[in-house]
Amino acid sequence: MKRNKILVLFTAAAMLVAGCKDTFLEEKRDLAGYNEEVFKDAALAQGYVDYVYGLFLPGNNAQSLSWNLATANDNFARTTDEFAGETDFNKVWSTISYTNSHALNYFGARLSTSIVNNPYTRLKQINIFLAEIDKYGLPEDTRNKLKGQMYFWRAWQYFDLVRLYGGVPLALVPQDPISDDGTSLQIPRSSSSDCIKQIVTDLDLAQSLLPGKWGSTDWGRITSGACAALKGRVLLTWASPLFNRNDDAARWEEAYKANLAAKTLLEANGSALFKTGGTANGVAWGNMWFTEVNNPEAVIVYGFNNLAIGGTTTKNNGWEQAARSKELNGGGSLSPTKQIVDAFPMKDGKMPGSSTYTYDAKKFYKNRDPRFYKTFVYNGAVWPYNGSTGANFKQWTYKWYNNATATIPSLTTETKGANSSGIYLCKATDPAASNANGNFQQNGMDYMEMRFAEVVLNLAESAIGSNRLSEGLEGIKSIRERAGVENLDGAYGLGGLTSRDQLFGAVIKERGIEFAYEGKRFFDLRRWMLFEENSPTAARLGIKPLNGTRRTGYFITVKTTAGARYNGSTDPLIKPATGNAPVIDRDPATYPTPNGSANYAAYLDYLYDNYFVITEKDDLDVTNPANWKFTWYPQYYFFGLNENILSASPYLEQTTGWNSLKGAGTFDPLK
Repeated sequence: MKRNKILVLFTAAAMLVAGCKDTFLEEKRDLAGYNEEVFKDAALAQGYVDYVYGLFLPGNNAQSLSWNLATANDNFARTTDEFAGETDFNKVWSTISYTNSHALNYFGARLSTSIVNNPYTRLKQINIFLAEIDKYGLPEDTRNKLKGQMYFWRAWQYFDLVRLYGGVPLALVPQDPISDDGTSLQIPRSSSSDCIKQIVTDLDLAQSLLPGKWGSTDWGRITSGACAALKGRVLLTWASPLFNRNDDAARWEEAYKANLAAKTLLEANGSALFKTGGTANGVAWGNMWFTEVNNPEAVIVYGFNNLAIGGTTTKNNGWEQAARSKELNGGGSLSPTKQIVDAFPMKDGKMPGSSTYTYDAKKFYKNRDPRFYKTFVYNGAVWPYNGSTGANFKQWTYKWYNNATATIPSLTTETKGANSSGIYLCKATDPAASNANGNFQQNGMDYMEMRFAEVVLNLAESAIGSNRLSEGLEGIKSIRERAGVENLDGAYGLGGLTSRDQLFGAVIKERGIEFAYEGKRFFDLRRWMLFEENSPTAARLGIKPLNGTRRTGYFITVKTTAGARYNGSTDPLIKPATGNAPVIDRDPATYPTPNGSANYAAYLDYLYDNYFVITEKDDLDVTNPANWKFTWYPQYYFFGLNENILSASPYLEQTTGWNSLKGAGTFDPLK
């Protein structure tokens, strides 16, 4: 087993503490107390810390890029324009109420003696460790590094709560549900500002205790740079319109300083935009996912395991299996939307209509930002994998009519089942991945929860917010330069953007492209309040709000050379063993010279021009009722506490805009 994977292999925690009590983790997980032996032995103490890492990280076979801790699935990604589908947070409700499931059930329940994994039980485990680790004589350097990691995770947990609910109860010492006198657990909600201060305090302390980098055997542990980067993310969120309704300049300045310090510290310890392989055609951008140990792009990284499927400690990343099509025995469960496809600019960085390159809706894939080809797989695109024919595997997604009387094109290239949008995600899928064992399930690829690119864009946005407009623009340009975008206007397609709001819009749009399907979109839309139709920030930034929209995909059918629809029981574009293809061979041994096709890419263009009919597919979202539209309520900008926690903890104030047993909510998350 790779040592660099150990941080998330908590089912194998005994490997960290070989020779010690087999029951140590079970004893430690007793919420009524702790086993003091844990704090006397460095290996046991490290096992405790590693166990806490595991409480925050994706589970086995999780779809890591779209996974979220608060929902333990991709619900937040589907509450954006990235994926379609109805969630509790994008449908019509008759009332906004704490008794409905749209009152996010993440806050948890009243602390008990049972073993559960929710925010406040995680915090209790951390607080026990911080309260006890200095009492039993472990070397100071050992204790400091362990404490630093725990302060980071405490800050992480509180930030995750605050960005969803606003201020929450700050529990900073262990709570004992058994000896509780009925009041000591009744911690009221602290103001959002006090929570932010505590988060920053924890991150500053963690940064002072942790190294700038670890050895390769500890790859994935939190570094001082990771602490600084999370602080930058926290203060950027605090400066954003969600919390900063009056555009307080001091908050933007504080965010700028924090993100500049984070970038400087990370660079001093070897972090950088991943450029191995070169930036031309997005090669480095596409390859950055597959360098694990000492990847300069990785700031906060979630490791998975590379053991054989039969290994008892296997912890696979489920992204590859979910993304791959069913034709390859993948899950075919990730269906990107046409809206995100359309959000990608042309290869000169400009949007269709203003680009040097003419946009052709029929050949929507032509001349796009290099990241487009490392994110999406469209009909006819090559999507390699490790197999006897995998290097040249082409994903076909077209349909045709069975006969002349058929009213729908029921026959398809995707005989094992299609995804819902007619286009696939290839982002972070590995050309070396194999479906020979377990249908792409054996995947140990690390997932970068925070990339250096985010630090660069966090700094760029903070610079724009603090009126360092040229510096902000340079940050966005550096992201585009690494991606391989052409620089025809001297600004990688961003020429002419001069105002603060124009640049804010540019950085948010850039984040939508750079971090597409990496779990960032939902939080970016929330912190900029970009959901509802009358959003003032959407108007300022030139971004279309999501409310009232439907997410769509692609529907591709085949026509004959004469332009009529194709009817037949066999694939019109496959040449049989003898004879000709019913319409035309989609993959001939040599490309027909009359078509002027020098290579496969040119021949595919010919097929799109002459044989494919593309229409917008509008059944990704709910079709019953047929008029279903994306519906976001402003109360979701700060979620209400649901009935589970309020019934157990009636002393907690409900968020304004939400109701409770005591009536209307009184807690103001903006304070």
